[in-house]
Amino acid sequence: MQYIERLEEAEARYSDLTEKMADPKVISDSEEYRKVAKAQSELAELVAKFREWRKTDQELSDARLMLEDSDADLRQMAQLEVARLEPEVAAIEQELQVLLLPKDPNDEKNVVLEIRKGAGGDEASLFAAEVFRMYSRYAEEQGWKVEVTSLSESSVGGLSEVIAMISGRKVYSRMKYESGVHRVQRVPATETQGRVHTSTITVVVMPEADEVDVQIDPKDIRIDTFCSSGPGGQSVNTTYSAVRITHLPTNTVVSCQDEKSQIKNRAKAMQVLRSRLYQMELEKQMAQIGAERKSMVGTGDRSEKIRTYNFPQNRLTDHRIGLTLHQLDLIIEGRLQPVVDSLTSYYQAERLRDQGRAA
Repeated sequence: MQYIERLEEAEARYSDLTEKMADPKVISDSEEYRKVAKAQSELAELVAKFREWRKTDQELSDARLMLEDSDADLRQMAQLEVARLEPEVAAIEQELQVLLLPKDPNDEKNVVLEIRKGAGGDEASLFAAEVFRMYSRYAEEQGWKVEVTSLSESSVGGLSEVIAMISGRKVYSRMKYESGVHRVQRVPATETQGRVHTSTITVVVMPEADEVDVQIDPKDIRIDTFCSSGPGGQSVNTTYSAVRITHLPTNTVVSCQDEKSQIKNRAKAMQVLRSRLYQMELEKQMAQIGAERKSMVGTGDRSEKIRTYNFPQNRLTDHRIGLTLHQLDLIIEGRLQPVVDSLTSYYQAERLRDQGRAA
């Protein structure tokens, strides 16, 4: 098998890290222990899969040797074993190739999710609310936590804009392909002649940036406080708990009025601001890469329609990978995993092809 040396090195490194975790010196240093545990955890899946391959490959070798046996019954048993084990070994080797791909450093991060209505007026705002509910239910299924940072309701009960933080295990790795223009086709409740209307919303998924990722000079921001408000501008409370932060060099503005505490709103707004600035930097790097950028998704580029939700046909189509599923009723209720799995598999295959061409 290819990459055998890399896999053996990874296994040796994993064993070394496991030993270190039992070292009293490392245990007594919480920061060092955290680093070692994190490094070991990152190798765990790869090493477990490599050990599975080695065991299965040995079983296959043993079965092939039995094909030369003088006993006809043993040879027949060996043929059955070889027929079972060959595809199993091939499948594990494919999984190992994927696990050896360079990791996206943001995959483990939480995300900032931004949804805004696009073309289509009230219908677009209603769809924005439905898509936010879809992501919220999917997050609940995954055991993630959703915290709304900012929310602007429309007059018909939809959402003009919603910004939320989603935290949990490997959130960005599953959500990063959702950025782009989402289109809905259906008959609005207000339509009297049964005509199908088309509306759009934009979705942006950004990895949450830590203070280490983005340093913000206090001189570069202006912080304003105001009373939080509800639909139609009505006052929700009379204290200046809502916070608006403006990053002066980029003119990036972030507001947060979800919490009753000004301190909490300020902390959340700073998290969103850091993530937006981090995203800007990522997009600059992507632009410099040039041709490779064409094959990348999830960068917040809103110019491209990525998906259509056709309600009359109960159909979801992802235009990037040619995926069509006739189960929109389930997907809109948060059963998003088949879409996530298809996107992940497609782009992993793309990276494997790119790696093969580069080799």
